[in-house]
Amino acid sequence: MKPLRLFVTGTDTGVGKTRVATALCRAFARRRLRVGAMKPIASGSELTPAGLRNEDALALLAAMTVRATYEEVNPYAFRAPIAPHIAARDAGTTIDFAVLDRAYERLCLQSDVLIVEGAGGWLVPIDAGRSFADLAQHWQLGVVLVIGLRLGCLNHAQLTARAIAGSGLTLCGWVANRVEASFPRSDENLAYLRDVLQAPCLGVLPHAPHACADTVADSLGPGILLASKM
Repeated sequence: MKPLRLFVTGTDTGVGKTRVATALCRAFARRRLRVGAMKPIASGSELTPAGLRNEDALALLAAMTVRATYEEVNPYAFRAPIAPHIAARDAGTTIDFAVLDRAYERLCLQSDVLIVEGAGGWLVPIDAGRSFADLAQHWQLGVVLVIGLRLGCLNHAQLTARAIAGSGLTLCGWVANRVEASFPRSDENLAYLRDVLQAPCLGVLPHAPHACADTVADSLGPGILLASKM
């Protein structure tokens, strides 16, 4: 297969992007592909003896199969759990796309599949003039949309899908994540999403917040074959 580069975004924060991104890593690794992953910009990091470390980025580093440094997986880490553009400004840092490009290109050289996870939703700002949508456009990535199944998801999913299309990128597929233990009429919401979204459903994840990446990958197994053909 030709190299596959996917950007994992969500309908909102807290919908399970990392859960899906790490599961995608494991699902592609089962097919004996070289898998890299990246969290270009992360806020909400812990100070360690090695420097700032973000939990999501560490999960991606553990799930990928190619060798990389933490800094390649997560070039920009900020301590405060706030919007990345505010965290960068408070830290006196300017996000340099050239820095991101170097890490991205090194990972691309090693990987058959590269999974890039955004922060928050599609239009979360990186700075005053750019968002994560601009980064996905810059790298011309296929997009996987994670939809948190809860009240409001139908509106959020459609708005995000339209914004992705407006960016000129391909929505390769979407994953529904049962973020609530009980969401009334979830099956009807899923049926509606299947009707209106012009992309395949790659999987529906059960409400299992502590499930490991390999377990979650079981729900994506057949679905990722669709994404890889887009």
